[in-house]
Amino acid sequence: MFFSIIIPLYNRPQEIKELLETLTLQTYRNFEVLVIEDGSVNDAEAIVNTFADKLNLRYFKKQNEGQGFTRNFGFERAKGDYFVIFDSDCLIPSDYLQIVNDSLAKNYLDAYGGPDGAHASFTPTQKAISYSMTSPFTTGGIRGNKKGIGQFHPRSFNMGVSRQAWEKAGGFIITRLGEDIEYSIRIHSLGFKIGLIPDAIVYHKRRTNFYLFYKQLHFFGRARINISKFFPQELKLVHFFPAAFTIGVILTIILNLLGSPLAAIGNFILLIFTLLIFFHAWWKNKSVKIAFLSIVAAFTQLIAYGLGFIQDFWKRKVLSRS
Repeated sequence: MFFSIIIPLYNRPQEIKELLETLTLQTYRNFEVLVIEDGSVNDAEAIVNTFADKLNLRYFKKQNEGQGFTRNFGFERAKGDYFVIFDSDCLIPSDYLQIVNDSLAKNYLDAYGGPDGAHASFTPTQKAISYSMTSPFTTGGIRGNKKGIGQFHPRSFNMGVSRQAWEKAGGFIITRLGEDIEYSIRIHSLGFKIGLIPDAIVYHKRRTNFYLFYKQLHFFGRARINISKFFPQELKLVHFFPAAFTIGVILTIILNLLGSPLAAIGNFILLIFTLLIFFHAWWKNKSVKIAFLSIVAAFTQLIAYGLGFIQDFWKRKVLSRS
């Protein structure tokens, strides 16, 4: 199978260098790489050109439209039988394409997703963020997991789409705010087979500090409401959990400030949750420091997502604004 790897890029020259370096190490060699610069101010043309003799590589520049429409730009120019989408802040294990090729040969999927993890080179903060995005005690419990709730929806940091599925479904119809989930739901609704390839893992850097992580997760919370505009049935009870958690934290703080005895209930629940995160993260990462940082990451993730969800739920669902 010939793969076309499509990478949207926006102001990340160093990260695309690290990603392309991992692609030069792929054991499966039947692929091309398309890097599409999405209106970057700090472009990576010079860096990408250094890989011209190491990869079957094409580089494009276009005006800024966001990652969804930039991937469409790549789809239209790709030559492969199967399109593979990565975010530019990912590192790819050397056997990734071999795993995908073997898996599709054995159990063909029209679109697939894979899990993400923390690379050994990540900072403690990045490892804590990765933990919170994959933990069973946060929303990570429903991502990249065969036991997830409902139909599996690939995420665009690690996603593949067959040419046949793309030709029928078209590309992304929104460029941000949950564009990948909308796309995978639409592909599935057309009768194509979608699934998880559990061993097709990538190492996703995500954000390097908690402020940027907060902004990203706030955006994700808003995205869930945006997806429901296209598929109302996809807004499920589980998606309200971060909002409920956020409201619970705020109420607990208020009750503590008022000296209410009811605050003890919220304090106890938050203590149990904190201990679960700490000991599970410690066990997963074998580091007390990462375990403490994972508490911060988990609270940041849930509260940021919850506030974004509440904001757009109120605006779009209650007030019916666009």
